[in-house]
Amino acid sequence: MLTVIGCFTDQHDLRLVGLAAAICAIAALTAIRLLRHAGSAGRTRLTWLVVAAISSGTGIFATHFIAMLAFQPSIPSAYDHGLTLLSLVIAICLTGLGLRVALLGTQGASWLGGLVVGLGITAMHYTGMAALEVTGHLRWNPAVVAASIVVGELFSAVALSTAIRSRSLTSLLASAAILTLAIGAHHTIGMAAVTITENPLATLSPHAMSPTWLAGAVALASLAIFVLTATAHALSLREQRRVHGETERMRGLANAAVEGLIVVDGHRVVTANVSFGRLVGLADAAVAGLPVSTFLTEANAWQRLACAMGQPVELGLRHAAGEIIAVEAILRRIDFAGKSHQALAVRDIRERKQAERNIQYLAHHDALTGLLNRTAFNAVLDRAVASAVETGASIAVLCLDLDRFKAVNELFGHAAGDAMLARVARCVTGLLGPDQCMARLGGDEFAILMDGQAGPDAAEDLAKTIIAALAAQASDRTADAMVGVSIGIALCPQDAMERQDLMVHADTALYRAKADGRGTYGVFEPEMGIAVRERHGVERDLECALARDEFHLVYQKQVAADGGALLGFEALLRWTHPERGRVPPDLFIPVAEERGTISAIGMWVLRTACREAAGWEAPLRVAVNVSAVQVHDPAFAAQVLAVLLETGLPAARLELEITETALIRNFDRAVATLRQLKTLGVGIAMDDFGTGYSSLANLRAFPFDRIKIDQSFVRNVDTNAQTAAIVRAVLGLGSGLGLPVVAEGVETAEELAFLKAAGCAEVQGYLFGRPAPLNPRETGIVPKADPRPDQAAGPGWAAA
Repeated sequence: MLTVIGCFTDQHDLRLVGLAAAICAIAALTAIRLLRHAGSAGRTRLTWLVVAAISSGTGIFATHFIAMLAFQPSIPSAYDHGLTLLSLVIAICLTGLGLRVALLGTQGASWLGGLVVGLGITAMHYTGMAALEVTGHLRWNPAVVAASIVVGELFSAVALSTAIRSRSLTSLLASAAILTLAIGAHHTIGMAAVTITENPLATLSPHAMSPTWLAGAVALASLAIFVLTATAHALSLREQRRVHGETERMRGLANAAVEGLIVVDGHRVVTANVSFGRLVGLADAAVAGLPVSTFLTEANAWQRLACAMGQPVELGLRHAAGEIIAVEAILRRIDFAGKSHQALAVRDIRERKQAERNIQYLAHHDALTGLLNRTAFNAVLDRAVASAVETGASIAVLCLDLDRFKAVNELFGHAAGDAMLARVARCVTGLLGPDQCMARLGGDEFAILMDGQAGPDAAEDLAKTIIAALAAQASDRTADAMVGVSIGIALCPQDAMERQDLMVHADTALYRAKADGRGTYGVFEPEMGIAVRERHGVERDLECALARDEFHLVYQKQVAADGGALLGFEALLRWTHPERGRVPPDLFIPVAEERGTISAIGMWVLRTACREAAGWEAPLRVAVNVSAVQVHDPAFAAQVLAVLLETGLPAARLELEITETALIRNFDRAVATLRQLKTLGVGIAMDDFGTGYSSLANLRAFPFDRIKIDQSFVRNVDTNAQTAAIVRAVLGLGSGLGLPVVAEGVETAEELAFLKAAGCAEVQGYLFGRPAPLNPRETGIVPKADPRPDQAAGPGWAAA
């Protein structure tokens, strides 16, 4: 009786034992290399799995039988050729199956594949032992057999798991060593489980294969292993070069892209370009190997990308410093290194998002002041009105309009006007509470919504506070000192239950506040609607008044202060409506200026006054008021010349009265126009002197022939010391400049006496008669035949 392990040193050829160990190691290394190559082979994976199965199965077979040939018992032995061949087939098939299972890629697949390979080692070993024939009996120790199976299974599973988990060289060597240990340990323990008892009566099968023949078969198997090993090594080197070249080409292309790019295998980054590394704040080499979830802020971001394969998805990308970067990502499948991967392209869209936010902001806010614009305010007001109507809570709307803001633009320029609007917005918003918001509706129009049980008292208090705050702010700025604010207030649901009606009522109250003297506030009352409708009616009827011949002229005398000699007339425009009767000029003239009809009306006045004056027997002058629109029209001088030629009135008899404010908007244009008019021989008078801006500078810059003192300075000049001082100063200024001075609005003999004593040369006013159509018997003027036929009205205006 003998044990295989017990007679290891006496009955084993140690050289063959070493050879078996070497072949085992080579076979294990070849198996792992071919397994990895098959894993990245793509469409040829099955072919390489077959090659790997043959190589590893043959290696296991060769290891076993070389070790068996190293055992040289003292009794005859042989091998059953059928079982020997079967053991080789079992080794190849089960090993191939195990390698295929390990490449499934599912969780635990590598462990399961290792167990199948371990089963192949076990089955091959004990089938090969069954092929051994000796002249005696083999007895097995079940416990040791079980131990050999457990060791083979365990080490095989660990070996394949290590090979699949990482593709590094260290992992390759480690997994090959563990697989070698699995084969060698299993064989050694399995051989230790058998005991041979000699039987002199036993004989060998005549068909059994002798050890010599087995040695030849094993030699062929070993040769196959070496050939396959060399092939595997060559393929591995070629694959490494190909993968490296492909990787470098892809990296070069990827680094040339502006977008960040990463290649992902499963859920782990294989490679990244420079742009992606820069985007996440890491070197591109440091990104490789990290889970893709390291950079995605949303837990389901990868699922979203996978569901929208090939389509852009907006998500957050985590920077190494913790910042969340808005990106647009597209996931696509690609073939990388012969294996299917996912390529994720990310584009930084922070600038685009900021631009979208800016566009969204500008869509709802005023660019100059940062306040809500009309559209956004209407939306907020709609919600507030709906809530107020439903709950009964009170809200208030305040409409604000800056007084004399147009004059600021004309005097100081639009930049100063814009700066003023911004200051007003900052000042007023600083006074608002959490339930209040402000909007710029356009131009110098603002609106405030007071939500949250805003009654009339609270609205009036806010209006007073705003007026006081803007007045205080204006104290230290010249432009601001010119401008005040008027406010109109309307309440919901008390005054209206619709947004449009509420805004109309607030505008109506604002209009009343302006009519009451500006710089104050008005609260809507139902009777205010009558005044608004009246104004709208005036606007509508004014459009047709000229065509219906509803205008006519009246004339006010201009006389010498000393003696009362008649010097001329000022033509004044009057409108007689067929239903409304006489419409006051201070009502329809501002409307005409706002509606843009002032040009057509003005030229009718100029032409009519010139035609009528041309028919006077006495060569008296006629004064016509001119608007700012005409003064700044480059063709105005040519139009005046055409009227003079058309009517036959000498240019010296026409005097155009221009207010200072009309000159401010475009100084150079106004100077050019007035100089052209002077070239024609037309007289030019500064009207309402003292009520405009920069009067002394205007007197020096513009070619005036006469100064007209505004009636506000003439009234009570004989009893008011301050007014008297101003009038004397103006008369002295006119005398020094050689400009005659006309005093308007003289109504009493005392005022006339003061003006005569102060040296005023010309006067006009109710003291000498109210403006009226010319009556030859009263004026001493005898109309003569009209030298020109009646002409249709043209563009222009003049009224007082």
